[in-house]
Amino acid sequence: MTDRTSLGGRARRAASLARLGARAGRGLVATRRAERRGDEAAAEAGHEAIAEAVFETLGSMKGAAMKLGQMLAFVDLDVDPATTEIYRSRLNALLDQAPATDTDAIEATIAEQYGAPAEQVFARWDREPLAVASIGQVHTAALPDGTEVALKVQHPGIAEAVQADVQNLTALRGLFRVTHPNLDATALIAEVRERLRDELDYQKEAAYTQAFADRFAGHPAIRVPRVFHDWCRPRVLVTEYVPGRTFEEVLADDDQATRDRFGEIIFRFTFSSLYRFRIFNADPHPGNFIFPPADAARTGPVTFIDFGSARTFSSETRTRLRALHRAVAADAAGDPSGESAVERAMADAGLLPEDRRGIDLERVRRWFAIAYEPLAGDREWTYSRDYARRLISASTDPSQGMEPTLRRLTMPAEYILLNRIQFGVNSLLARLQPTANWQAIMEEIATGGPATTPLGEAERDWLEAVGDLAEHPDAAAPTATG
Repeated sequence: MTDRTSLGGRARRAASLARLGARAGRGLVATRRAERRGDEAAAEAGHEAIAEAVFETLGSMKGAAMKLGQMLAFVDLDVDPATTEIYRSRLNALLDQAPATDTDAIEATIAEQYGAPAEQVFARWDREPLAVASIGQVHTAALPDGTEVALKVQHPGIAEAVQADVQNLTALRGLFRVTHPNLDATALIAEVRERLRDELDYQKEAAYTQAFADRFAGHPAIRVPRVFHDWCRPRVLVTEYVPGRTFEEVLADDDQATRDRFGEIIFRFTFSSLYRFRIFNADPHPGNFIFPPADAARTGPVTFIDFGSARTFSSETRTRLRALHRAVAADAAGDPSGESAVERAMADAGLLPEDRRGIDLERVRRWFAIAYEPLAGDREWTYSRDYARRLISASTDPSQGMEPTLRRLTMPAEYILLNRIQFGVNSLLARLQPTANWQAIMEEIATGGPATTPLGEAERDWLEAVGDLAEHPDAAAPTATG
């Protein structure tokens, strides 16, 4: 359990991060020595010790520190494959097994938010947490009418901890050099800061969760839990409880055909959100999915949760994004007009500065060819970790030659958020390794093309029943209730 009442002030949290960085540095020196003398057992033990220290420190600190560990856990970066799984397996625990906040402290927050103890507010209150996240801790309970719900309660002192962390995260640069040597740490830290400020607003998250639930209501393969707005509070989010399996359980237990199905569902959710409803979740990671039980894996829906980093965007942006997709696909297919089409689409999207000197468009086209490789052909294609690493390497590794040019591109805020989705979803699908004709599925979603899979046929019937909501008045940005 963590501190009962406080996550610590800036100085204390800075000291924790500094100690972690120093410990990781010393551990790395020892493991490198073991590797040089051929002592594989000692080297492996050294990496495991570093990973354990990261888990314990970042998990107990919560806030931006823990969010950083979660991101490092699931994004496939250009790292030494011999040590990748050691760090991934331990950091994955930060998604749902991090050290919990003392339940007495959580109950104090509930009493403060509702004006009564948890046992009096709910018909049943489960003291054992279901999951622990960077901002909140999830407990199950029952409403007075017997409805089973999940309560996400903010960790006591988390707002102050986040403010402290945004000043302190640079202390972990040394750790990044251990686990992710080619990572742009400055960009990652900036992303963590922005994301966590949004995730502190539970009223906003409730509104976005409701928006997704409304849009996907009745979908044959996608489920978003109901929000109980009357029970929500500024520091407590109350939603329908959905039992199921984790991402890691699916990887361990399910065959490839089932993983193919789940991969297609995740793909459809991501791009249906973008192209049909102009709304998206900018924080895809393995802890945001609840998979159906093994006996329903071939038919049951995937449940999507955690919309603290959701956004909406304009129909104009959607049109420009689609034009860029089409131009890159044409270029990859060898269309003679592809080069000019990509440049024109980039300019329309606001990605090219007025002064284009120093921008090597040939390198930009090569980067886009990698980024849109899954969609650039009418063929079966398999997501893989090799592909996810190639994309990250092309984007961040100076030795690839693309990174300096990419940095010169202008990047509207909406596209920065979309890039988060792309890298995150690529990494998720790379672990499931699903195979499909992704271009055909994208055409189906973005342009109303013919259904090409059983899921597509079921989704087509659903769309016919509910109507196309993409231009419906309620597709505007959701607003907080209560």
